[in-house]
Amino acid sequence: MKNSDAETGLVKGLGLVDSTTLVMGSMIGSGVFIVAADISRQVESPGLMIMTWLVTAALTLIAALSYGELAAAMPHAGGQYVYLREAFGPMWGFLYGWTLFMVIQTGTIAAVAVGFAKYTGVFFPWISAQNYLIGSGKVGLTTQQLLAIVMIAFLTWSNTRGIRTGANVQNVFTFAKVAALLGLVAIGFFVGRNVEAVASNFTGFWRNSGWNFETVRLVGVAMVGALFSADAWNNVTFTAGEVRNPRRNLPISLALGVVIVCALYIAAQFVYLNVLTFSEIQHADQDRVATAAALKMLGPVAVQLMAAAIMISTFGCVNGLVLSGARVYYAMAKDQLFFRRAGVLDPVHHAPVFSLGVQCVWAVLLTLTGSYNDLLDYVIFAVLLFYILTIAGLFVLRRTQPNLDRPYKAFGYPVLPAAYMLAAGLIEILLLLYKPNYTWPGLIIVVLGLPVYFIWRRKSTV
Repeated sequence: MKNSDAETGLVKGLGLVDSTTLVMGSMIGSGVFIVAADISRQVESPGLMIMTWLVTAALTLIAALSYGELAAAMPHAGGQYVYLREAFGPMWGFLYGWTLFMVIQTGTIAAVAVGFAKYTGVFFPWISAQNYLIGSGKVGLTTQQLLAIVMIAFLTWSNTRGIRTGANVQNVFTFAKVAALLGLVAIGFFVGRNVEAVASNFTGFWRNSGWNFETVRLVGVAMVGALFSADAWNNVTFTAGEVRNPRRNLPISLALGVVIVCALYIAAQFVYLNVLTFSEIQHADQDRVATAAALKMLGPVAVQLMAAAIMISTFGCVNGLVLSGARVYYAMAKDQLFFRRAGVLDPVHHAPVFSLGVQCVWAVLLTLTGSYNDLLDYVIFAVLLFYILTIAGLFVLRRTQPNLDRPYKAFGYPVLPAAYMLAAGLIEILLLLYKPNYTWPGLIIVVLGLPVYFIWRRKSTV
């Protein structure tokens, strides 16, 4: 196996708490506060709304437990990129890294940063998508975009100061956002119970669910929002080269972080059902279900409280994405499949400064174009495809590298990883059939990486 730890300059600065908060902080953005509206409109049933989140939680946990084996066996910078490279060859690793750079990581950074700016506008109305500083329409710069860009640039700069700076920021904001979610859940269960909502939602809880293919189709297609809200848990694997005792800490942090976040997400859905009627969830203003629930429980002050909670959540999320994403391009550069300078560490802070910088530039450009949401919609199919491929790599590596040191072996292997691949494969088929506009553009983005791969390979051999 090619040793990605020609990365000896990386500092082992992340402990178990740090890596767990990176899992949790990268997962929790703004999705949990919003996507319940769209899911409820699609499934038309409180029971199926909860089922969508339960299936998402089960799939995410199985995937995390499977990745734990790969992370413990290959604790190198780049994580998932390395696993795909080792299992299927450098082309597949590159295609993942290409898609991550072009859309998955940078598009998410842009989208979440704009989300932060949008909620900042609750306190400072000057910050708005309608307030143009330069130009207008698609060719212009709004105050909302400017704040998002400043945030991306600031967090990129802070992460050039070394892994401990990034980790400290991550820890503070992850603890704050978990506290905010716990507060929402506690108030929802102990104070906010709405008799009308409970009667509306829990009488005929499984309405419109016939337990047939139509039900499977509804849940499978509706899972797009839930899967995105629970995504980015794999980002901790990108930083594996900087985790202390990674063979122990990576599997534990993956499992612990995913369990805590998914439990909070499911609890939040029950809070919505406890406080709002199903119709109110479906038609929440601008899909802000959490704000609608808080407004009902706490009155007008809830708007500011929820805005502050989402600002904390999105700030921490962007930090985690910025910190971890740069490690993938660093690993690609070490394999001569990315800009050579991206594989160089700052001699003082031991951070991949150029890699962080190029990620920042592309995320800022996506912020300016306003195309990030479209790109993220398009790429959900590819994201799931790479998860399936990586877990397939678990089976391949068990066969091709039987003597690889595996201090942790995937829980439930081979049944649970195979079940994940079947379930995720079914979701992919459903997306192809019922949301083709979300699938083909994502595949095209992946395929466009092929000529780029061969160009990089030719350059590296010259």
